[in-house]
Amino acid sequence: MHEVPAERRQRWEDLTEVPLLIASLLYLAAYAVHVLVPSAESWVHTLALVVIGTTWLCFLVDYLVRMLLSGLRPLRFLRTHVLDTLVLLLPLLRPLRLVQIYMALQRRRDKPRMDLYQRVVAYAGSAALLLGFAGALAVYQQERYAPGASIVTFGDSVWWVCATLTTVGYGDVVPVTRAGRTIAALMMAFGLALLGAVTGSFSSWLVQVFEQDERRPPGNGEAPGK
Repeated sequence: MHEVPAERRQRWEDLTEVPLLIASLLYLAAYAVHVLVPSAESWVHTLALVVIGTTWLCFLVDYLVRMLLSGLRPLRFLRTHVLDTLVLLLPLLRPLRLVQIYMALQRRRDKPRMDLYQRVVAYAGSAALLLGFAGALAVYQQERYAPGASIVTFGDSVWWVCATLTTVGYGDVVPVTRAGRTIAALMMAFGLALLGAVTGSFSSWLVQVFEQDERRPPGNGEAPGK
């Protein structure tokens, strides 16, 4: 495969990030309707499934175009774009692409609206909310009718997600199905990563503030440190 200029790939990414964000929100909304309103009329579920399938096809087209424009062989593209592949297979994880969306929007501006630490906290918070909602839906769908399940309402699922993402893990409600436990493992991993990002960013910000205070010249004739 011949290499395609980077500008062409960049233009595609800048062009598609926002529409794909809208598509991902539509996907999540349709999935929520399908899971949370089981008593809805059949046409509602059919429409929700059509939206889910259509938006996923958009994700697939974007993935294939990115692969083509990368100039890489398919296997190498898979190895170097693990997150993109994971998000394609599990579209509920698309909130993890918030960084790419922000970067695509930022390239249209002269300078960032927020500093580095604010961006990290904003990304982690947004990703946690969206992933938490998506994870709660997925676990609830797998667990609600399982024999011996303790997650039998969406409220139970939201409570479980909060305890999992914050690494508290009360253990009062737990998934019992294989699929539910697989989702739980992913939520644990992402919870640790997001919590670590916020904690590290906040600690770094505190260090920067204290260093600036130490370098500030004393005022009003006071000696340093007083």
